[in-house]
Amino acid sequence: MISRILIVAAGLAALPAVALAQAGSHSGHSMPMQTQQATDSAATKAYREANAKMHRDMDIRYSGDSDVDFVRGMIPHHQGAIDMAKVALANAKDEQIRKWATDVIREQEREIAEMQAWLKKMGVQ
Repeated sequence: MISRILIVAAGLAALPAVALAQAGSHSGHSMPMQTQQATDSAATKAYREANAKMHRDMDIRYSGDSDVDFVRGMIPHHQGAIDMAKVALANAKDEQIRKWATDVIREQEREIAEMQAWLKKMGVQ
């Protein structure tokens, strides 16, 4: 009986930590919680902001239509990639990084336009 009480007590003691971990997760998937540091570079701050915005915008209301939900979730995902690529262009020293960032912007913008056109054709906002 005492061992059951101890197990329950240990479980209850762990609840605040579990709640904190879940508060830092996206869609129930555990993600490392990162706190912004005063020493973060301007690029790091910009990457954090782009990442946070992308995750907020990806938190869509699901319709039950797998195709529509995929497209509606991918648009902000692609926009997040564009926003991060713009940070890279503003800060990257390596020419290969600048090329990848430029390619990401071009291709993700193209795909976003295609996805928006598809949603419009389907009569979905």
